[in-house]
Amino acid sequence: MDFGVVLQTTPPAARVVELARVAETYGFSHVWTFDSHVLWEEPYVVHAAVLAATRKVVVGPMVTNPATREWSVTASTFATLNEMFGPRTICGIGRGDSAVRTLSGRPTTLAALRESVHVIRELANGRPVEHRGRTIRLPWASDPGPGYRTQVWVAAYGPKALRLAGEVADGFILQLADPDVAAWTIRSVREAAAQAGRDPLSVKVCVAAPAYVGGDSPQSLAHQREQCRWFGGMVGNHVADLVERYGSTGEVPAALTDYVEGRQGYDYNEHGRAGNTHAQFVPDEIVDRFCLLGSASEHLVRLRELQALGVDQFALYLQHDAKEQTLRAYGDVVLPAMADDVPALS
Repeated sequence: MDFGVVLQTTPPAARVVELARVAETYGFSHVWTFDSHVLWEEPYVVHAAVLAATRKVVVGPMVTNPATREWSVTASTFATLNEMFGPRTICGIGRGDSAVRTLSGRPTTLAALRESVHVIRELANGRPVEHRGRTIRLPWASDPGPGYRTQVWVAAYGPKALRLAGEVADGFILQLADPDVAAWTIRSVREAAAQAGRDPLSVKVCVAAPAYVGGDSPQSLAHQREQCRWFGGMVGNHVADLVERYGSTGEVPAALTDYVEGRQGYDYNEHGRAGNTHAQFVPDEIVDRFCLLGSASEHLVRLRELQALGVDQFALYLQHDAKEQTLRAYGDVVLPAMADDVPALS
């Protein structure tokens, strides 16, 4: 299993770059950032600094969207970063949440998302593509060939978006770590891939969620829950859309949807922030299911369960008050325990 870290581009940018550098020294393979240009600093500028300060990590947004950024501009950004730093970028993309809603917009259609995946991937990898009624390409961007290409991974929750991910994406991003929900979504993605004539295992799976390594006492766990409760509120934005679209038809499991009944609104001024005031409707049970809390040994139990479901990468959100502590615990304990055991002698 690969491991990534998800950072907000909150000033100072140097702090974000340093966390990314430390994550690489602990063995993390991916550095992701939020993409919400009104709420935080421009991520792609920070990505360039992260790539300059590191040697191997793959960097990208979790997630961008097709609405606030013109698709050819997004592709050009990835191609430029690859030319400058080597092929070390990845594009996480979804229909849009905070980036569009802070500008009074709405998430894009799935049709637009599907088309954007194709356009961004082709252009970023130096190939021509039909876009806005004509064939275009980035003449200065070279095709990296079969050894590497910028991949586009789709974030999804609902049945139609999961089907889209299976049909066209290089990877699927699930932003919560509940094993029951993960099993349902991974199965949906892989079934869609098979029906589209693709190898289901060719679609990589990334589960992303807050991880807080702390104590196992009731007092410590209560503090960890309060530091991570914001995540249930953020996920609730997408779940509320699913409830509006699918209702109680059974197409979406109740394990994902039931908890938003108490949701009474959302303040994007506190988006992704520990201790925010609009996530109190999120019960402890959801925090425990969606996030990884407790000792490193407790994290390993959940990670092995996710790995058995077919998860290729776990990306941990670090929006809490134990960033360095959690990174260190993952580097010292979790990543070594999850690594393949290769004997020195045979």
